[in-house]
Amino acid sequence: MITATIIMALREIRRNLMRSSLTMLGVVIGVGAVVALVSIGRGATESVTASIASMGHNMLTISPGAARRGGARTPSTPFKMEDVTAIQNDIRGLAAIAPTGSRSLMLVYGNKNWRASVTGTNEDYVRVRNYAVAYGREMSAADVRSGRAVCMLGATTKKELFGSQDAIGESIRVDKISCEVIAVLKPKGEGGMGQDQDDLVIMPLLTFQRRIAGNRDVSTIYVSVDEGRPSSLVKDQITSLMREKRRTARGAEDDFNVRDMAELMATMESTTTALTALLGAIAAVSLIVGGIGIMNIMLVSVTERTREIGTRLAIGATGKEVLMQFLVEAVMLSTLGGCIGVVLGVGGAGIASKYLNIPFVVVPEIIMVAFLFSATIGVVFGFLPARKAANLNPIEALRHE
Repeated sequence: MITATIIMALREIRRNLMRSSLTMLGVVIGVGAVVALVSIGRGATESVTASIASMGHNMLTISPGAARRGGARTPSTPFKMEDVTAIQNDIRGLAAIAPTGSRSLMLVYGNKNWRASVTGTNEDYVRVRNYAVAYGREMSAADVRSGRAVCMLGATTKKELFGSQDAIGESIRVDKISCEVIAVLKPKGEGGMGQDQDDLVIMPLLTFQRRIAGNRDVSTIYVSVDEGRPSSLVKDQITSLMREKRRTARGAEDDFNVRDMAELMATMESTTTALTALLGAIAAVSLIVGGIGIMNIMLVSVTERTREIGTRLAIGATGKEVLMQFLVEAVMLSTLGGCIGVVLGVGGAGIASKYLNIPFVVVPEIIMVAFLFSATIGVVFGFLPARKAANLNPIEALRHE
């Protein structure tokens, strides 16, 4: 009986193909929109997460910040190497620490010049910031201690100054000093805030302080926390230590910032997930509209086929069988629309991901939910027309013109 009912429903859909296609359109758009938007949102979440992770694994960033004293903002006070030493000696659970000084400077090689971020730091910077050497050698502890004029180039900086030429062993002018290139870093792409992480030069901190900055200031301290140790705990310990070192009064505002990349990643993930859910919910409204369209067309179909229904009832069909016939027809319309919507949604998400340069993520659970929801729409909105057909009086139905 079920098989015959399904065949009959498919025959009716085929007989009024244009009307059936237009009826399914709302469900197609609804399912396709839900699948596409959720997939794009999930891809965007993964892209943001990967970008933040590329900035440094399990990392804390300590930077000076202005504080409010007596109603006025006081200028920020840079860190000193004594602060770095205190963190190294007093805070447990640190995998590495990298003090830095940074400026945007003009670089010159031959007849080419390029402005890039120049960072003075130590040998741990590459590990803390999750960089890797493509070729050449890493900056050593001896280079840092002696303040040698050596540097490592990011992929963008190397390309702008040297093109396809080998840069190792060559000398470039960084502001007013000559610096030997000892390594080129592997590309990392854009960071979480959209900055090019490959447009940089890394040199020993002592070289940067003596020959470029002209002071012993440390602008930012990067800390990598040991695996398994909560970064939030280390953050609190560093905050307490820096308040003590910088003689911050009890209850006064900190004149520095400690930023936890794990917290930033969690915040970004929750934000993008909430936005994805909101977009999915908005798109799901069109499924309701599609269901209303199915109900309206099925009511029209019942009116058009009143004599047919009367004939079936007169020759012995039960009201339950008639109800099942129209209900199956409504469910077939919605499920066929759901299948087409899933295909279009996945295809649309793939195309959008390519142009938006984000990972293409297929979310099986969302596809399943959207498909089941479309079938449910057919049951819910098809029940009223089906019940109307089942409750027709055979005699009145046969008299219908």
